Amino acid sequence: MGCMNSDLSEALRAIKNLIRFGVITEVNGDRARVQLAPNLFTTWLQWFSLRAGNSRTWFPPSEGEQVAVFSPDGDLTQGKILAGLFTADSPAPESSLSVNATHYPDGAVVRYDHETHALSAILPDGSAATVKANTVTSDADTTICTGDVDIKGNLTVKGVSALNNGVTVKGGDGGAAMKINGSVEATGDVKAGDISLKNHPHEKVQPGNGTSGGPIA
Repeated sequence: MGCMNSDLSEALRAIKNLIRFGVITEVNGDRARVQLAPNLFTTWLQWFSLRAGNSRTWFPPSEGEQVAVFSPDGDLTQGKILAGLFTADSPAPESSLSVNATHYPDGAVVRYDHETHALSAILPDGSAATVKANTVTSDADTTICTGDVDIKGNLTVKGVSALNNGVTVKGGDGGAAMKINGSVEATGDVKAGDISLKNHPHEKVQPGNGTSGGPIA
């Protein structure tokens, strides 16, 4: 009878440990420890990633995060951690069912709303974003930049350019600041140094078929 009670207790213990809920206490690479009860802590267990084959993702759980531990045969030493349970201390950051979003601890938010078709990546002050590729294509009707644009290579514009607030051009390597292949039209005056194209006088003016001298500033 004692043996039967022992077997039953072991079976109940194993069943109880098949699925346990707890809180992450430590994270070390691809393993973490979980507190399952006030005095019950797991050993280092692997946590589930979204993908871990040819394509691999890396999104470690954090300390204090509520998780589930799945243990084959009720053996907690063989358990695996599944994260992603909201709590009062870590509530859901969104409420809309049409939103897919990731909120980071530094305040960054990457968010897509499939109802409004709006994608946004909001980064905190002092942040940087890098895209490294042989070719980057922005296929949009309108692209708006609200800050400065610094281009360290060549710029080729195949459409019409409209510069609404003036332009400053500086020559490099001793060459001309600007070369124009074609005619130039200006509704206002054009100056070369202090010489006005519209209003400059000439010296040594001669009557008839004579040729005047150069323009006077």
